[in-house]
Amino acid sequence: MLEKKNHKIGNWLKSFNKKYAIGVPLILLIVSTVLFLSLQSNVFESGTISRLMNSNFRTWLPVLLLTMGQALVLIGGGLDLSNGAIVSVGNVILALNITTADEPLHNLGIVGLVIGFGLAAGLLNGFLTVYLGLQPVIVTFATSFIYAGLALLLLPSPGGAIPRDYTNVYRNTQYLGIPISLIILVIFLVVWGIFRHRKYGRFLYAVGGNAKAAFTTGVPVTWIRISTYVLSGLLASFGAISYSLLTGSGFSGSGADMMLPSITGAIIGGISFSGGSGSLVGAVFGGIVLGNIRRIISIAKIDSWAVTLVNALVIVFALAAPGIVNLLRRKK
Repeated sequence: MLEKKNHKIGNWLKSFNKKYAIGVPLILLIVSTVLFLSLQSNVFESGTISRLMNSNFRTWLPVLLLTMGQALVLIGGGLDLSNGAIVSVGNVILALNITTADEPLHNLGIVGLVIGFGLAAGLLNGFLTVYLGLQPVIVTFATSFIYAGLALLLLPSPGGAIPRDYTNVYRNTQYLGIPISLIILVIFLVVWGIFRHRKYGRFLYAVGGNAKAAFTTGVPVTWIRISTYVLSGLLASFGAISYSLLTGSGFSGSGADMMLPSITGAIIGGISFSGGSGSLVGAVFGGIVLGNIRRIISIAKIDSWAVTLVNALVIVFALAAPGIVNLLRRKK
């Protein structure tokens, strides 16, 4: 009887993971979180968990937003290497132009400009890769230099500032002990959940799975693929906003270290390079796992060379794991 029950649970877990692609990322999330918390000496003291959540998620949110955008592009069969550079431009624009809270309309206009730039940059990437049929790796790698150069032109050396009235809201606001950064992340996931189960979501997975078959059934393949780059640019602009609120300053290379983690987090989260599979929830889990690993390395005070080595091994494992799993399945 117990064996039959375990068999049913096993089948349910396999079905759940196959449908939502978050089974393995969820396990990795739990393991890495438990390991991270075990290294905290005062984890059971009152307010410690809330403090850690606020500190971690406000730091992770920019990269997690980029990971979500990267996941959409990967699901559609593409790749975006320019999202980090889009963050750099957005951060520079905000740091140079945001004024005091006494001018809310002006500041909203600057935020709108950053969002508009993210949409335009994503549209350019989509036009070049999808409409003109150029290789996404080459195109987005090239546009990343264009955007990074623009950021450097606008702000050659670190400078600018975001008023504390704004940064304090992002850094310290909590509702029922939940940091505003986590609330923002959940809102984005809920919005995507709505679109995922409508026509757009079905079209996206169809295009990523088999573009030719999707086209023959009337799916607007070109528009869907371009839209993934536009959404990636949009999420990168929100990443720039959250990063600016986190740091309170401008730096032309602010997004340089975000591109690779966005890909790694998506892959750890079950997103396939071949497209058409995975979920944004899994990608977010993967991003959090990567954040936990980096926190653990920092707490353990590992030498800098070892940190680089561990990061590289994590990336290699994330890229190789799907192929290893498929190889083992074929042998069975």
